[in-house]
Amino acid sequence: MTRASEGAEAIAAVFRAEFGRAVSVLYRYLGDLDRAEDAVQEAFAVAVARWPVDGVPASPAGWIITTARRRAIDRLRREAVGREREAQAGELLALAASLDGPDTGAIEDDRLRLIFTCCHPALGPEARVALTLRLLGGLSTAEIARAFLVPEATLAQRVSRAKVKIRQARIPYRVPGAADLPARLASVLAVVYLIFNEGYTASGGERLVREELCAEAIRLARLLSGLLPQEPEPAGLLALLLLIDARRPARLDSAGGMIALPDQDRTLWDSALIAEGHAIVRRCLVEGRPGPYQLQAAIQAVHDDASRAEDTDWGQIVTLYDQLLRVQPSPVVALNRAVAVAEAVGPEAGLATLETVRDELAGFYLLHGVRAGLLARVGREAEAADEYDTALRLCGNDSEREFLVRRRALLPEG
Repeated sequence: MTRASEGAEAIAAVFRAEFGRAVSVLYRYLGDLDRAEDAVQEAFAVAVARWPVDGVPASPAGWIITTARRRAIDRLRREAVGREREAQAGELLALAASLDGPDTGAIEDDRLRLIFTCCHPALGPEARVALTLRLLGGLSTAEIARAFLVPEATLAQRVSRAKVKIRQARIPYRVPGAADLPARLASVLAVVYLIFNEGYTASGGERLVREELCAEAIRLARLLSGLLPQEPEPAGLLALLLLIDARRPARLDSAGGMIALPDQDRTLWDSALIAEGHAIVRRCLVEGRPGPYQLQAAIQAVHDDASRAEDTDWGQIVTLYDQLLRVQPSPVVALNRAVAVAEAVGPEAGLATLETVRDELAGFYLLHGVRAGLLARVGREAEAADEYDTALRLCGNDSEREFLVRRRALLPEG
């Protein structure tokens, strides 16, 4: 491999891994997300020109942060109007030595601060997701727009407005205190989970899975788990994502059609991800502080334990869903529990359980898809057909629609 190709590969790897770290450090000193992001982008542009020629530096992340800081100083001096700008540039220069060395705890704290800033409750859910992927994941606005099937201009406006909101509302650049941490952390974890869910089952378009979003969500979950080792829920989220993502290789057939969990070839599941997820779940159990993500991870661990679909311990899954409903009462959790009840007790029991959430989830295609399958199992084919038709009207993903069409076609004619 040539030095040029080595440099290009290294830049791509460092960009994905370190973009958020560099932005977080610059933001602490500049107090402006746009200026911080611009400085880091300029540093990577310099790396594109130099690294293929000079070679990759011993500490690529440190090189990027130092170069970005110098670029920021140069720009501030060029734009300096009065003493305030000069003083800010002088402060950055005085801090140069502390940023030239290896990573420090302060830099890790900066990344955590940036995560909580991007996921602040004052921002709308869509803005939190877009800002997190842009500043922490380093994804371009075009990449994020493609992933969420929105126009690039719309996504750019979303990111820009979120930055303005942070500035105007003076959202603090800090990690919440002990009293506020649980609620704020829940918002952060929800953003990462939403990113993964959109990647694993896209809400629209032709593709069922958007692997890039799954990978980014897992990367962010690893980052959170590492930055907050004293909190079990980030570890629980990481385990949950790993245990679900392990099944991705068996989820589509050769034509790209969706394969339901009971019908998957389990020899294709990623055993390394399953082992890692199981190990995290066991560590969480020792902690004895169960939360929603830990309980969901435990449910997925039971699924992944079964080498055959018929070996699944549905009774244990129902018990775990009972616990989950106590800590996170939600109609979607109740829907999933009804599926488990149908497998553990029978389809009639599952249908009865579904009645408790039919009104709340009337516009949710999965409710109708699940109910259709259970109705078909008890011989109520006409009602099942109606439910499949409703699910098809509500479903936005082409691959899932095709799956529902195939299931409906299995019903007896008439």
